[in-house]
Amino acid sequence: MKKSAAGTPLIVVSNDDGIRSPGIKALAAAMLEIGDVVVVAPDRERSAAGHSLSLSHPLRVEETSPGWYSVDGTPTDCVNLAINGILRRRKITMVVSGINKGANMGDDITYSGTVAAALEGTLLGIPSIAISLATWERFDFDIAATFAAKVARNTLEHGIPKDTLLNVNVPAIPEPEIRGIRITRMGRRIYGDAIVRKRDPRGRHYYWIGGDKLSHEGIPGSDLEAVESGFISVTPLHLDMTRYDAMKSLRRWKW
Repeated sequence: MKKSAAGTPLIVVSNDDGIRSPGIKALAAAMLEIGDVVVVAPDRERSAAGHSLSLSHPLRVEETSPGWYSVDGTPTDCVNLAINGILRRRKITMVVSGINKGANMGDDITYSGTVAAALEGTLLGIPSIAISLATWERFDFDIAATFAAKVARNTLEHGIPKDTLLNVNVPAIPEPEIRGIRITRMGRRIYGDAIVRKRDPRGRHYYWIGGDKLSHEGIPGSDLEAVESGFISVTPLHLDMTRYDAMKSLRRWKW
C-alpha cells in the first residue's frame, strides 16, 4: 500500500458480498482512476447484515495483498476499522461500497450491508456512496463501475450535504438502453410470503426468511420506478430518521 501523494484522494472501498466478489474488484479498479484505494471488506458474504457492529468477539484482519484487507466482521465493522484503525493516521477522502450483486432500493435499504458500509462512513464524517447492480444473474459490472467513478468525481468536485450518503442503483441492461439518470426517493416493496417453512430429514421444521419480491408501490419518483424504467437511480439518504410532523401529536398524548 503506497503512501498517498499530497492532494491525492484516498478512497476506502468496502462491500457486503465479501472481498472475493468480482463487484468489489471492478469498483476498486474504477476508483484507482481517481486516487489511491484501500479495500477493507468482509472475508465472506455478509448480505443483509444491516448496520451491525461485532461487539461480542474480536475482529481478525488479514492483508491478502497490498492495500486489500479481509475482516471477519460486518461491512460496518470494516469501515469503522478502516477509519479508526487501519488508516487512522491518514486522511480519508471518501468511502465507496459495492458493487453489490442485486439492487438495494426501497425497504431493502434498511437491511443492506452495502448501504450500511456507506452509512458508517457518513456517521464518521466521510463522504460516502453505495452502489448496486439491479440483477441476480449474469453480472456485468462495467457500466456500474464506470458510473461509480462518475459519482465519485462529482462528489470530489461538489461534495455531499452533511449527514447524507448517496445510494446508487444501476439497471442491468446494455449501456445503449440506459435512458439516463434520475434523482430519486425511496420506494416501497411488495413481498410475497416472507417466511418459508420446511422440514428436515428428522422431521423437524426449519425456516428461511425472505419472501419473493413481487412488485412495488407506484410511488412517483421512487428508486424502484426509475430502475424499472431503465434509469440509473441516485437517492440521497439522510441520517436523521425523525418524523418531525409526528412530534406535535405525540406531545398531546397523556404521558
